[in-house]
Amino acid sequence: MNAVKRLARRGLGTLRRAVRGVSRRGYQRWRRSIQVRIVTWTLCISVIVVAILGVFLMQQVSSALMDGKVKAARLQLDEGLAQVQRDLGNSPEDGGGRLDAVVNRLKARSGPSGLYEVYIRDTSDRFSGGRATNELREESVPRRLREELRHAPTGSRSYTFGKLSYVGRESRSERGLIVGGKTAQFELYYLFPLEQEQRTLTNVARSLAGVGVVLVLLLAAIASLVTRQVVIPVRLAAQGAQRLAAGRLEERMRVRGEDDLARLARSFNDMAANLQDKIGELEDLSQVQRQFVSDVSHELRTPLTTIRIAADMLYENRDTFDDPAVRRSAELLQSQLERFESLLGDLLEISRHDAGAATLDAESLDMRDLVLRTVGDIQGLAERKGSRVVLQLPGEPCMAEVDRRRVERILRNLLVNAVEHGEGEDIVVSVAADRDAVAVAVRDHGVGLKPGEGQMVFDRFWRADPARARTTGGTGLGLSISREDAQLHGGWLQAWGEPGAGSQFRLSLPRVAGAELRGSPLPLVPPGAGDARPLFAELEAGE
Repeated sequence: MNAVKRLARRGLGTLRRAVRGVSRRGYQRWRRSIQVRIVTWTLCISVIVVAILGVFLMQQVSSALMDGKVKAARLQLDEGLAQVQRDLGNSPEDGGGRLDAVVNRLKARSGPSGLYEVYIRDTSDRFSGGRATNELREESVPRRLREELRHAPTGSRSYTFGKLSYVGRESRSERGLIVGGKTAQFELYYLFPLEQEQRTLTNVARSLAGVGVVLVLLLAAIASLVTRQVVIPVRLAAQGAQRLAAGRLEERMRVRGEDDLARLARSFNDMAANLQDKIGELEDLSQVQRQFVSDVSHELRTPLTTIRIAADMLYENRDTFDDPAVRRSAELLQSQLERFESLLGDLLEISRHDAGAATLDAESLDMRDLVLRTVGDIQGLAERKGSRVVLQLPGEPCMAEVDRRRVERILRNLLVNAVEHGEGEDIVVSVAADRDAVAVAVRDHGVGLKPGEGQMVFDRFWRADPARARTTGGTGLGLSISREDAQLHGGWLQAWGEPGAGSQFRLSLPRVAGAELRGSPLPLVPPGAGDARPLFAELEAGE
């Protein structure tokens, strides 16, 4: 028994899941398709209209049938009253047999199919009781109709609807029309079964229902066809817009006719053509800009080398100059040349990324060693700024296939940026790894990032505070190049920050070069950053 109950519950659960799945798919289809919504609404409105019209037509047909039946019944009643008056008006008091004969003659006029039953009742007590055909019960004549005729003047006529019942057939009764009239001595009633009329109304109702169903389906088909004429061009326009967004700038819509849809297609084509022209101009301008940067960077190498040789000579012999201003000029020339060389190197690196010429020289390395080496390089700078670098390294190796030079450059840029904006507070460097990825997070407790600044932190030449003096001689291209290097590895470089709470930059790289990165082993928002929603921007390498 328990097994049967479990199977029943399991079957019910499966049925509920199937129903929920169908409902969910139907709702999604309803939300995503204008054609489905229009056809559905057309069906609903059509059903309501057809139902109202069907009820109205049924009422009209029923009224027409009943009116015709009542008129025929009254004519039959008039003939019967005349017959009763002729045959029984001057009959002797013991003419009970004559009364039966009159009833039989009246019944005989209904034909072999029995169109009606007859009931006659003596109001003067000359005959004993009433007479009915086919063992019709007296109760078939409603009491209210009898009372109405009893108090009515001679010659009155009336009708009503009721149930016809027979002796010996108590379980069977049928609806009927009862008409009655009164002479000076008798009440005559004709009882017409409405079985034929009921069948007629049933057939009419079935016909109307069938016609209504066909009409609703036809209206739905017409609505679907008409809607399709509008939806298809809109869908084509949406598909064309998606192709344009995907970079297929040659996409165009076919123009047919001169209606609103044709104007939509022409407008779409004009927009696509203008967009293609503008993007082409921007691409040409970008290409010229990249070529200019590359050419200038390369052309500056030769004169810079000559100037560098002369500056090195002046710097090495600065102690021989008697004038302190000349010695200071030699030192300034040396520092600015170093910054100029750094800027020139960054421009060359950016031009390689823009031209797609940057390549990855990957090898399997332990990320902990790269972090230790980079921290050692900037340790002196951190001490001068009053910051202490805190390392949080795992005990086991964090191996990954990376380009040593590029990853060290990313880490150096992140650490220098943290020292520059860390306000002398501790810099926390965390390393972690899982089965698919390795990550390095650099956390500072300085000024942080204002709302919206996270979206620009990786832009070229962007600075968080233009009025802030740089002490490390940055070029404004470090984070931009770092993001390009992370992209080249197939990884992410992301930033989080809150004003006054510092910031954190997280580098996530796949363990295997070329593998897809699905997650990071380190959180972007550092622990203890507060429960409030952080004001950060998450920039992934693929975005």
